[in-house]
Amino acid sequence: MIAYKRVLLKLSGEALAGEERHGIDPQVLGRISDKIKEIVEMGVQVSIVVGGGNFWRGARNGHSMDRSTADYMGMLATAMNGLALQDALEARGIYTRLQTAIEMREVAEPYIKRKAAKHLERGRVVIFSCGTGHPFFSTDTAAALRAAETESEIILLAKTIDGVYSADPKIDPTATKYDEISYKDVLAQDLKVMDSTATALCKDNNIPLLVFAISDPENIVRAIKGEKIGTIVK
Repeated sequence: MIAYKRVLLKLSGEALAGEERHGIDPQVLGRISDKIKEIVEMGVQVSIVVGGGNFWRGARNGHSMDRSTADYMGMLATAMNGLALQDALEARGIYTRLQTAIEMREVAEPYIKRKAAKHLERGRVVIFSCGTGHPFFSTDTAAALRAAETESEIILLAKTIDGVYSADPKIDPTATKYDEISYKDVLAQDLKVMDSTATALCKDNNIPLLVFAISDPENIVRAIKGEKIGTIVK
């Protein structure tokens, strides 16, 4: 029994790095890919937006660089992660397509909404890389945009923490975890679940968001089965 037929999975680049916090940990990549394969075989249509923070954090890490240049470098980092994820999934027998918002035809398809929808309908996993293709927009915003365009039922936001808290639980031990919260409250309390542009886009398009910890990749399967994990934002 599955709770969702079509989902968008948002993975941070850091999720692929594991404990090394840089680059790609093959074992972590493999465990996540195993669970994606499992939900595809359950009949779920899956698209993925992957970040690039395991390779490049740009201006946010104190680099004195033009913001547009830094953002474009980050987009290229997401393409590397997309290729790695594609390779891992195809090694497991899952048909996959990598689409990029910046054209690089030798390695991936350019993003075309109708082609993406057709791939999903045919049971292929579609990986969206290079964000929105524009600087000043995060991969969170790309996830919200692609979820809206592909008519995904929910965004599965895999993070390093197990849900949405009233404050950063790593800093404030008294932080309270929410089982459910509205987008309006997320914005009002500035909870940093996603950036404000992505949050507003989800809110305006009525796309629910499930935030959960990727440290246990089995949570991907639990989410698809509708089990109570993490925090639901709607």
